[in-house]
Amino acid sequence: MAAAKLTPLGIAVLELLHEKPMHPYEMTQLMRERYVHTRVNVKAGSLYHTVERLHRGGFIEIVDTQRAGRRPERTVYGMTQTGLDEFNQRGRELLGDLAVEFPAFLSGLAVIDELGKEGSLAELEHRILRLRAAVAADEAVLQRLAEAGTPPIYWLDWRYQCDHRKFELGWTERLHDDLRSGRIPFQDDGQPKLTLITREDDDERKTS
Repeated sequence: MAAAKLTPLGIAVLELLHEKPMHPYEMTQLMRERYVHTRVNVKAGSLYHTVERLHRGGFIEIVDTQRAGRRPERTVYGMTQTGLDEFNQRGRELLGDLAVEFPAFLSGLAVIDELGKEGSLAELEHRILRLRAAVAADEAVLQRLAEAGTPPIYWLDWRYQCDHRKFELGWTERLHDDLRSGRIPFQDDGQPKLTLITREDDDERKTS
């Protein structure tokens, strides 16, 4: 019995094996066709390592080996009952639980005042350009999926990411405009500096 929790890439592998047994090369091709890399960090060799780990953990099993011409043998894997049970359990957690995440953008927002107006606006402009390009690319992919007749339930993850990028683009454009116009002033514009309230300050305020 495996004790380790399924990783996002492990979930993606079992998601494919939920359809049918397949070998890692086929998994790689399908992940590329389905844009799995947009939601899972798939590095070179990481899929094969994940498949081996799932096999050692009892989540998957070898069901066949295939050879085509002079090509090396390809091992075909299928999902075990243990893998199916863990897949369903982890899937429910991922769908229903609220996970604490730490997007890097939040740390960038926290240092805007220290970067100063000119530097911050320049970086936000770069981000806006990249987001606009990403949103345009998203729209093209969504159109291809719709034209291909892909059932919408199979690309809910993609729709979520597209909507999230649209929201981030709009939010970042408004932030850039607010900073540029002064509606959100930088602290070197003569605004009072933020200071920490100490316990002594709080006690004095209560007794005054």
